[in-house]
Amino acid sequence: MEGKAKFIFPVLAMGIVVFVVSCVVTFSNIGLRADFVTRWFSALLIGWPVASVTGLIAFPYVRRATTGIVALIERA
Repeated sequence: MEGKAKFIFPVLAMGIVVFVVSCVVTFSNIGLRADFVTRWFSALLIGWPVASVTGLIAFPYVRRATTGIVALIERA
């Protein structure tokens, strides 16, 4: 992945992950209360930037590790 795509991809990917995970964790912690959506949205707003930065940092290493693992598997 090159250019702008290498920055856009992790932000979108992490947005989807954080959307689902923050919903599940918020629900498991407080249940379906009147303020559920407000608390979920708050968790989403905190989690998405953290996850996106983590993705931007981690994805290049994960790609390299994946390539190395696949190379080891294919040699065997």
